[in-house]
Amino acid sequence: MDDVEIEDVNDDSPFLVEKEPLKNQDLSSFADIAGEVLSLYGWHLLLVAFVLVLLIQQLKKRSSGQSESSTASAASQGTHADAAFVARRQEAVEAARRKMQEDLDAKAVLYREKQKQREEEKRRQKLENYKGIVPSQDEAASTSSAAVKPKTDKKPLRSTDYSPLSGQGGATCTWRPGRRGPSSGG
Repeated sequence: MDDVEIEDVNDDSPFLVEKEPLKNQDLSSFADIAGEVLSLYGWHLLLVAFVLVLLIQQLKKRSSGQSESSTASAASQGTHADAAFVARRQEAVEAARRKMQEDLDAKAVLYREKQKQREEEKRRQKLENYKGIVPSQDEAASTSSAAVKPKTDKKPLRSTDYSPLSGQGGATCTWRPGRRGPSSGG
C-alpha cells in the first residue's frame, strides 16, 4: 500500500491559523533538570547547606552575646542604684508582712475573746436549765423529810414452779411450728 498524502486545497485562505508545536505542559522537564543537577552536584549542595546552617547559628550566638554583654555592662554601671532599689523593696515587703501579722494577731485575740464569751454564755444557760429542772437544796430537804416513800416488795420475774422443758406454767408462751410450703413473697 502506498502512502497517501492529503493536501489542503485552500492553503492560501485568510482564516488559516498556524499551530505551533505543543510544548510540555507539566513539570516533568523541571524534575528531570533538578534530578540531573542533584546527581551531579548533590554532595556539594549538601555541604554548602550545612555550612550555611552553622554560619547562621554562629551569627545568632554572637548577636545574643552582644546584647547580653551590653545589658551586663549597663547593669554594672547601675549596680549601686539597683542595690539601693532592691534594699528599699525588701524593707517595704518586710514592713507589709509585719503589718499583716499584727492585723492577724489582733483578729486572733478578738476571736479568742468571742469564744470565751460564747462558752461563758453556754455555761450560764446550762446552769439556768439545770436549776429549772432540779429544785434547790432547801426545797429538796423539806420534801424528803415530809414524804417518806414506803419500800415496795419486789416479786421475782419468774415463778419457781415454771419449767420450760415440762411445758407447764407459761400458757401465754407456747411454741408453734412455722407453716410448711414455699414462702410467700415477690
